[in-house]
Amino acid sequence: MSRHEAIRTTGAPAPAWAFSQGVRKGPILQVSGQGPQDPATGAYLHEGDVKAQTRRTLENVRAILEAGGARVGDVVMFRVYLTTRADFAAMNEVYAEFIAEHVPEGEPKPCRTTVFVELPHEVMLVEIDAQAVVG
Repeated sequence: MSRHEAIRTTGAPAPAWAFSQGVRKGPILQVSGQGPQDPATGAYLHEGDVKAQTRRTLENVRAILEAGGARVGDVVMFRVYLTTRADFAAMNEVYAEFIAEHVPEGEPKPCRTTVFVELPHEVMLVEIDAQAVVG
């Protein structure tokens, strides 16, 4: 039987509701959807700036990955949720920079899908979750 554990870190905001920041079962690590929140205060940051929100959100995801023993290069799938198609190019630019910084040259880039939705807080322009296989 694989070990099943909740992942917790102060490097990402505490969950607002009844779920874990991340869960690892054996080599699989799932990171709950993260938004553009300050890890220390939980305050939403960078209102109206999808680039800055995307970077903050990816850093929150990365903190949980690392707390669970993974790195960005271990991610097999990122899911990006945006509130509007008009933000796609700006989000994609920051996402590509982040992947280039955290996935070594020659390694496969994680898969990704982007979905356009209404998010739980009006200030949120982006939410991102991830699934990684560790080891």
